[in-house]
Formats: sequence, structure tokens, C-alpha cells
Amino acid sequence: MPDAKLSCDELLSTTRTVRRALDLDAPVDVEVIKDCLRLALQAPNGANRQHWRWLVLTDPEPRAAVAKVYRRAFHERNAAALRRDPGNRMLSGGAYLAEHLHRVPVLVLPCLELGTARLPTGNQAGLWGSLLPAAWSYMLAARSRGLACAWTSVHLDREREVAELLGLPPGVHQGGLLPTARSRKATFAPAPRRPLEQVLYLNGWRP
Repeated sequence: MPDAKLSCDELLSTTRTVRRALDLDAPVDVEVIKDCLRLALQAPNGANRQHWRWLVLTDPEPRAAVAKVYRRAFHERNAAALRRDPGNRMLSGGAYLAEHLHRVPVLVLPCLELGTARLPTGNQAGLWGSLLPAAWSYMLAARSRGLACAWTSVHLDREREVAELLGLPPGVHQGGLLPTARSRKATFAPAPRRPLEQVLYLNGWRP
């Protein structure tokens, strides 16, 4: 269940990537996912072009197919690091998600439909800035409804393979993967972050 009466500050400071606390057995109503996505569509996007598209996987077969590719991509990227540092909490959490992704009841893939197979060269901040804020809004909306998500992009190492599995046309580009489930934890604390003073520069790049 969601925290009672989360304030805006609490929602923003306690929404985070959740891996081990995803409830892999509790069902998730797709209508709740749709409600979260309707809120996500209020996020800013360049010139209100609304190139975003949302692929929601709830059936076991496509979830298992994506999970298989994700698992392969994860281990290709992280196998050496896991051998060097098997106790690394972040890596072990990632490995847990990779091994159980097929059991997560809902997989959400935020995408951009651009009509061209090639992304534009040069600065792409505006391009992805028209999708990723909406993905974050989806996570916030999910958190407020007692759901938890993981923000991951590991599968993009094999993006074309996933696109072919799911029938995405060449002009559709994936921006990430948001596994979504009920949370097995009632509350979350703020994550450890550097103090603002270590990352803030005022009126120029001067410490």
C-alpha cells in the first residue's frame, strides 16, 4: 500500500529504482497503469509534438522474451564486475532484477516515434527531454498508488533485438524500461546523495 498522504516533497524524495522489493506475485491492474500514464502525458515535451509512445507488456510471453534479452545484456555488461566484487549491493540488485525480470507483472517501455530509423546527430537533449520527464512522472504516479518501478536501460545494449521481438518499426526508439509491480515495502527513505554544496556552481563553473 502507498504511504499515507505523501507530501509532494516525500513523493519526490522517496521514489526510486526498486529491485528486490518488487512483489513478483501480486497482480497489478492495467487500469492503474493507464491512470499513471495519463498523468505522465502532462510532462513537458518539445513544441508539444508528443512523439512519446508507451508499450506496456502484461502477458507472460512478451515479458519472458524481453527478460531473456535483458538478462543476456546485463551479464555481458556486468559479468566481470560481479566476479571482482560479488558483494557490491548495486550490482547484486541489478543481477536480481535480471534473473527475475520475467516475473515482474508489468513492463513499461517509453519510446519515441520519430519516423526515421536514424537518430539525429549532434545534441539530443531536447529529443530525450521530451520523453524522460514523462517516464519519471509515470514513476511518481505509480509510487503514489502503492506501486514500485525500476528505471533501467540495460536492454538498450540490444535495442534492435528487443524491437524485433516486439514488432517495433524502425522509426520507434526505446528510451528505457520500467518494470512495475506492487511494493513489498510500505515506506522508502531518501537515497544517499552527495550534499548539494559538492555539486552546485553559482554564476559560473567555479568551486
